[in-house]
Amino acid sequence: MAKILQATLLLLIPFFTFAQQVKVEGYFLQDSAKLGERVGYVLKAQYPESYQMLFPDSSYNFGEQVLLEKQVFATATTEGVTVDSAVYFLSNFSLDPSIYVALPVYEILPYDSIPHFPLEAELKLKLTIDTIPEQLQFRENNVYQPLEKQTNWIILGLWTGGVLVILLLVYLLFAKRIQKYLKERGEKRRWKRFEARWKKQTEELNSNPSIQLADELIGNWKSYLEHLTREPYQEWTSSEISAKLEDKKVFDALRGIDLIIYAGQTEQSKEATDYLLELSRKTYENKVNQIKHERASK
Repeated sequence: MAKILQATLLLLIPFFTFAQQVKVEGYFLQDSAKLGERVGYVLKAQYPESYQMLFPDSSYNFGEQVLLEKQVFATATTEGVTVDSAVYFLSNFSLDPSIYVALPVYEILPYDSIPHFPLEAELKLKLTIDTIPEQLQFRENNVYQPLEKQTNWIILGLWTGGVLVILLLVYLLFAKRIQKYLKERGEKRRWKRFEARWKKQTEELNSNPSIQLADELIGNWKSYLEHLTREPYQEWTSSEISAKLEDKKVFDALRGIDLIIYAGQTEQSKEATDYLLELSRKTYENKVNQIKHERASK
């Protein structure tokens, strides 16, 4: 029995000596880190120059740690002893309070490899949220914070389509009435512009009689009457207009305006301009009443 034990010890002595010739060290560059934070892990190996050693690469299974980068430093050999080192930058995604990492260095043999592990290096998880107190304390804040609302294009499209359908129905049912109403409003605005311009031109003609002002005044009157009646007033003479309207006073009024220039009779001319303005008013009112009657009958 003693001989068997002795033979076993003699066989194991080379392995113990062999293991002592390779020294591996591994440690983190910091003792704690946040979840997912970039942390450096240093791996060093010291071994005889004749040995062939291999450090882990990206194919190694790092578990819940993710390898971000590996930096390898130049090999240094002194008196037959070689020193290799590398830094592994890892991100920890484990929720455990502490993780323990020990990356191996592999000794390459002709038909096998031997892993050499350092002592486990501890990395603590650094929490960024403090412990929630038993009684919550809220901070007062009356500032309105607008929230972004996602646009519901389907509902918006339905609303838009519905509005367009309603507008189309309103147009089909009330289009002619709306057109008559707008036409009536347009006639009222045109009458106010004509009346204001007529009074201004009349004052200028009374204060400074001239053929040009008289022509502009009569031309303004004929143009407005032509718009209201769709008759060619601007092409007709004074006698033709009087005959068309069957009103001799119209002829006298148009002749009265000429008296401002040739005879200087402003009193008679005022009666003439007042009569022409009143005739325009009656024609305008007849036109508006006709539009109202057509709008009511539709």
